[in-house]
Amino acid sequence: MKKQGERILLSGGLLQLTINRLCQQLLEAHNDFEDSVLIGLQPRGTFLADKMYARLKELLPGNSIRYGTLDISFYRDDFRRREDPIEISETRLDFEIENRRVILIDDVLFTGRSVRSAMDALMDYGRPKDVEFLVLIDRRFSRQLPIQANYVGRTVDAVVSERVEVNLEGEGRVLLNSIEDES
Repeated sequence: MKKQGERILLSGGLLQLTINRLCQQLLEAHNDFEDSVLIGLQPRGTFLADKMYARLKELLPGNSIRYGTLDISFYRDDFRRREDPIEISETRLDFEIENRRVILIDDVLFTGRSVRSAMDALMDYGRPKDVEFLVLIDRRFSRQLPIQANYVGRTVDAVVSERVEVNLEGEGRVLLNSIEDES
């Protein structure tokens, strides 16, 4: 059921089509993934990265695509400013990133701070040949840092008082909600 102030950005078939398109773009740019790796950003980017990895395995049967996850918790610039304790997620990189093409995957590009943190964290594991960024939703007018995605599922013009909610369970859907003013 749709709530007032809620807009469906992607759902069902359109969401699957968007993920398929992103996979096709990756295939065009990275061919057989011999020198490339996928890395999902914890916590929410891994849901999209899992789907992308599964789809790419279907499109490239027999090829071994390297896929891992990266926790950026301790690299965030707001790490010490939070009142609630930060929840740590698993980093799983069971491959070398040195001199490889890295594709970072996240669900929403908002201020750019998470991606900056991810690049800082990534450098602790080696020096990649290059780093690309794939995002399902790009909130175009919200950037605080000069960061842009190489691969974008959908671009949305959203104001600060709106929140993008990504749910990839089942058929999945992506919503744009107005944040209620609690004053």
